[in-house]
Amino acid sequence: MTDTWDLARMPDQAGRTIVVTGPSLGGLGHHTALELARRGARVVLAGRTPRKLDETSVAITDEVPAADVVPLVVDLSDLASVRSAGAAAAALGPIDVLVNNAGVMGVSGPRTYDGFETTMATNHFGPFLLTGLLLPQLAAADGGGRVVTVSSQFHRVARRAPLEDPRAETRRADPWGAYARSKLANLLFTLELDRRCRAAEVPVKALAAHPGFAGTHLAANGQYGRSSGGIASILDATIRAVSQSAAAGAQPTLMAATADLPGGTYCGPSGPGEMAGRPQVTLMGKRARDADAARRLWEVSEAATGIRYP
Repeated sequence: MTDTWDLARMPDQAGRTIVVTGPSLGGLGHHTALELARRGARVVLAGRTPRKLDETSVAITDEVPAADVVPLVVDLSDLASVRSAGAAAAALGPIDVLVNNAGVMGVSGPRTYDGFETTMATNHFGPFLLTGLLLPQLAAADGGGRVVTVSSQFHRVARRAPLEDPRAETRRADPWGAYARSKLANLLFTLELDRRCRAAEVPVKALAAHPGFAGTHLAANGQYGRSSGGIASILDATIRAVSQSAAAGAQPTLMAATADLPGGTYCGPSGPGEMAGRPQVTLMGKRARDADAARRLWEVSEAATGIRYP
């Protein structure tokens, strides 16, 4: 696990279609999409609003004038929106890579329309449904498709996997606990998806990545709303001062999406504590490798979202 990776090792992506969720301007998804477009991929920007997608699309084409960028509107916290996006994505044809990057952190508030806690809805159940809807297109990709889900070192903080009925309101609000559980769910999902695809001989690999401590707006936005002033701006500036850039934080995801790696691989920064540094293959925490918990979470997720993977 000492072999590190960098952008110079990324192969040409011409002719490939790659869907990146959560491509907000300046964030991990933006920089993931930018580097993929720079190497010739058709990049599908999957985000909540046309305005935000336009902002990121303009930023990418400003740097890469020949970039092939396609918008796809999806709100991952809303299962109906995910189903609509899945239907719209059928026009894309085969999909080489789906990057489940979108996520929220430290949010609190009312439950979603579907009755889920917002963090679990956005970070796990929405991506679970979207991946299942796009799986036939991923399997149709030349050489097989790939699903990359962005987790976090916060998965190590989770005391339990989220295996209860997600519509039950049995616990007090715990935004940071929900975030940790959602990031654990990302890894349990990755390993179970990869296992099931291998067992069914579906030509799709599942991998995961984490960005370390990257200077994005995620924490400030989650705790205090949009980073436009007051405490949010102070927190945002503090995070950026002590973290690596969002561009650097996107590199483990890019490694997982493009390097020659087996399914089940987890990529993260190589520096002390995996906080920053060039990406490398790393290890998940013990709870993330619990095969029984992964199976049970899969069953909970299918029941919650109403999808049965083909």
